[in-house]
Amino acid sequence: MHKLRNRSHALILIDALAFFAVYIVSAIVAQQSSTSLDRSFINYFINASMLIVCVLIARLAFSVYRNVWRYANSRAYLLMVISDAIGGGVGIVCCYLLQFTPLKPYLGIWQSISCVACFTLAALSMRFVYQQRYRHLNMSLDTIHKAGIAIVGAGNTGATLAEDLLYTSKSRYKPICFIDVSKEKIGSKVCGVPVLSEEDRIVDKLKSMPVQEIIIALPELDNESTKRLLDIYRETGLPIKIYDFPFKENSSTEQDTSGKRQLREIRIEDLLFRDSLKFVSSEADDYYRDKVILVTGGGGSIGSELCRQIAKRGPKKLIVFDIYENNAYDLEQELRRKYGDKLDLNVEIGSVRDTKRLDALFAYYRPQIVFHAAAHKHVPLMEHSGLEAIKNNVLGTYKTANAAEKYGVEKFILISTDKAVNPTNIMGATKRMCEMVIQCRANSKTSFAAVRFGNVLGSNGSVIPLFKRQIEAGGPITVTDKRIIRYFMTIPEASQLVMQAGAMAKSGELFVLDMGKPVKILELAENMIRLSGLVPYEDIDIIEVGLRPGEKLYEELLIKTEELSKTDNNLIFIEHDAPHSRDEMEQNIAKLRELCEVNREIGSKAVKDILHEMVPTYHSPEEVNSSAENAQEMKAVMR
Repeated sequence: MHKLRNRSHALILIDALAFFAVYIVSAIVAQQSSTSLDRSFINYFINASMLIVCVLIARLAFSVYRNVWRYANSRAYLLMVISDAIGGGVGIVCCYLLQFTPLKPYLGIWQSISCVACFTLAALSMRFVYQQRYRHLNMSLDTIHKAGIAIVGAGNTGATLAEDLLYTSKSRYKPICFIDVSKEKIGSKVCGVPVLSEEDRIVDKLKSMPVQEIIIALPELDNESTKRLLDIYRETGLPIKIYDFPFKENSSTEQDTSGKRQLREIRIEDLLFRDSLKFVSSEADDYYRDKVILVTGGGGSIGSELCRQIAKRGPKKLIVFDIYENNAYDLEQELRRKYGDKLDLNVEIGSVRDTKRLDALFAYYRPQIVFHAAAHKHVPLMEHSGLEAIKNNVLGTYKTANAAEKYGVEKFILISTDKAVNPTNIMGATKRMCEMVIQCRANSKTSFAAVRFGNVLGSNGSVIPLFKRQIEAGGPITVTDKRIIRYFMTIPEASQLVMQAGAMAKSGELFVLDMGKPVKILELAENMIRLSGLVPYEDIDIIEVGLRPGEKLYEELLIKTEELSKTDNNLIFIEHDAPHSRDEMEQNIAKLRELCEVNREIGSKAVKDILHEMVPTYHSPEEVNSSAENAQEMKAVMR
């Protein structure tokens, strides 16, 4: 601040002297060229002083001297011209009223305009000299260590990037060319860098140029455009980056548009076959404010993101409940660093299987809203340890729902999965049972609802972390079957869906999401290899290892319009499924309890038998996979 004041004072003094000198010189020239002027020279001195004072006051009022002129943009110059015009106009009027103006008022105006033009030219010259000096340094010093880049997009975004790189001596890049589709720009130069056509054998041209990387610098780039550009430029074999907003801390896909664009790697989320979905409305935001909210499984992938989303909305109290203390601890530290005392955060360790622990938890905190995300979700593991899926998923949900009713919870939201739709494995069948536990409570004072969505990119146990580890290890990438398809969404999308559904829920609804097209796992693996700068099947191989126990080739469409009703959000629907009676569900729960108490087998035969009785849509994976080619979902991918 002290340096800024000293610099401003110096600039004011320099401008005052320069303004005075230019004005007096112009006055002398005007007097010599005029035969009618009879004013004394002292009048010009007084006139100049009056104008100087008015112009400087105007510049101070418009904060002109707060700009660093070597970095100034067009807005700063325009602001200076406006302030000088206003100050000069006021000065001329004052001089005229005090009779210090020259004989003809237009001479004062002409002299003021001359001064403004001189100062603007001086400021532009200063910036030009500075830029040329640093451009020379940037392009000459350590040039051998700078990577040549091609910038895709010669608009404002690309020009901003090129300017930063050209005039920053510490930059490790030097722009070699722009690439654009605009005929007006092709063949011209932007920031002194030539603009090439994207359509004119650009891949071959780039291979012959000193380009080491390609940077995509286009505003509002959607997923389809990113995929198209990647398909074009990956033929060069060069690394491809994107000049975009950084991602928010602790969010795998949510961008922080409040910050400055930065260079970043293209992420697999950028290549989803749809743009990111936004669900949460302002009404939903308001719903969670000043509420006591409990999240079971709060340390998991979805649970922790839910906690982050809830924390943003000013809850009265947030309770994180999880059996795994490491994840819960990490989340606690993260939220305390970010919110401090502004967030009333409580972390409790325990299991949803423990009735007494749940009773104590609900009695002490009296939550108003419960998000139930605690569950076993790994398909192959649950195929072998089916009893644990029963205990944690079904009985855990049942016990947590009972506690919610007992202690007057307003809303209870179950996190479900698309694997509950016509399940072919124990995990999916137990999640369908969880939905049935919720749906049979439509007449409860507590509003129960379930939210069903597909695979979550980047969550614990998803294929993305697995593929990344396999690529880092040099391959191969293993896929269970090259025909397999899945629906995907991101962690922020999943948490937003749950938040929105929680605000909308009334009682007994099953919310589902229109997730667009399914994704072939094989294509996902190939794209991840390419994003790593490698070539599929050459640098990294992809091999089939066979379907895992309980796995089917496709997850079924969540959206079937004849069975759904629309909500206010055109991407969220409510499925109409005739619920089982509460008495029937109580009988099923009793059978499952008995099974867990008496069964001591290693394996899951008894579990599969009883789930086939209780979940009519539960089929063997062999039965479903044998007719997979005729499924609507598989045909959609093959089109």
